[in-house]
Amino acid sequence: MNLISVKDRRERFHQLHQQGCFVIPNPWDIGSAKLLQGLGFQALASTSSGFAWSRGHADGQMGRDAVLAHLRELAEATDLPVNADFESGYADTPEGVAESVRMAVATGVAGLSIEDASGDPAAPIRSLDDALARLRAARAAIDGEAAASGAVLLVGRAENFLHGRPDLDDTIARLKAYAAAGADCLYAPGLRTRAHIEAVVAAVAPKPVNLLIGTTSEFSVADVAAMGVRRISVGGALARSAWGGFLRAAKGLAETGRFDAFDGAAAGGELNRLLGGD
Repeated sequence: MNLISVKDRRERFHQLHQQGCFVIPNPWDIGSAKLLQGLGFQALASTSSGFAWSRGHADGQMGRDAVLAHLRELAEATDLPVNADFESGYADTPEGVAESVRMAVATGVAGLSIEDASGDPAAPIRSLDDALARLRAARAAIDGEAAASGAVLLVGRAENFLHGRPDLDDTIARLKAYAAAGADCLYAPGLRTRAHIEAVVAAVAPKPVNLLIGTTSEFSVADVAAMGVRRISVGGALARSAWGGFLRAAKGLAETGRFDAFDGAAAGGELNRLLGGD
């Protein structure tokens, strides 16, 4: 049972976005969420890919009901604010997005993102008008649910760089429009260069920016903070790291009949100690 109320977690989450820079790692189940809290992180974010893999599916294949149950599970697992990777809102229309967002708010999450990817390979990014209508619907749904338990932080995502459209000018134009439509935080996953990151930060200031670093990077947290980024997420990178260790060990056993790949595995006693505090 959470010791900190949903309202307090949401207020804390908004405060984290006011100054400084923090890392918001992405657990995929209760155990990984608890371990991340134990390591001292101040907030968590779900990962659609990590969750899907944990249930034996590819990213993007999980339905709304399963995602909502997962978000509630994460929100109840720790006392930290949880930001929901809510993909494109699990609906075809703005009205459907609003319904989905109201359901997400009810799970106890402190933030959620709405992306402008369409899921259509022929036209992977929604028109700006369509994306704005969906974001405004999410904003209205959040505002309508905010009285009793505080406002969920809304993240507007421009997906150009993840879907073969690395157009910085269009990305910035979209993020600025999303900010004007009510997004509290802006996010363009796929940015990798200092010039692009700093351009986005400057364009949407004073709104905070989330940066995704999901691979080995030349930048440290201090470097990213110096660029003006407010928060850093890692997407499915922690889940991929865990799966990488699993696959190396399992392939080694299957292909060589040896157990060498168990070197470096977490000690059972340590995991029991870290997870046995309930």
